Amino acid sequence: MPDYLLQLDRHLFYFINHDLTNPFFDWIMPWLRNPKFWIPLYLFIIGFCIYKFKKQGLIIVLLLALSAGFADFTSASIVKPLVKRARPCRDTVVSITDIERVSCGTGYSFPSTHATDHFAMAFFLIVLFHKRWRWIWLWAILWAGTISFAQVYVGVHFPIDVFCGALYGILVGWMFALLFKKIQPGF
Repeated sequence: MPDYLLQLDRHLFYFINHDLTNPFFDWIMPWLRNPKFWIPLYLFIIGFCIYKFKKQGLIIVLLLALSAGFADFTSASIVKPLVKRARPCRDTVVSITDIERVSCGTGYSFPSTHATDHFAMAFFLIVLFHKRWRWIWLWAILWAGTISFAQVYVGVHFPIDVFCGALYGILVGWMFALLFKKIQPGF
């Protein structure tokens, strides 16, 4: 990574991890990045899709899960081992001032798998439903973006890790949405 980009990333990390510190964020951000916190939303999406779209809803749920699974596997098992970027808590410069609000985690930092997975699901839903419910893009991006922001705030990822993970997740979600439209033309 070019030095100026690395420095910008470290400065953005410091701004989010330190300068935005407040008691409310300290309390809520660890929850927002925890997948278990979002189980009610996942169950709602599954139930809603199956109830509203029946057989097509099952296919939506299956491809939504596959998009997240594909994004997760490729991000964590292929890209991270190739790039080998250290997490903020292990970065020689940032680790000195990093505020760890959760355990640092194992493995590498780039890209953020949380960002990849959630943006894949968000964009899949946006592509499928944006004509039916125009507002879905706002809520889906806000949801995935909040989770991604929380990753930086709690100190486990750099902003570039999250940004690139989001871009990759958008690509994966879009590909799986196109696959759905090919399987279910006219949806």
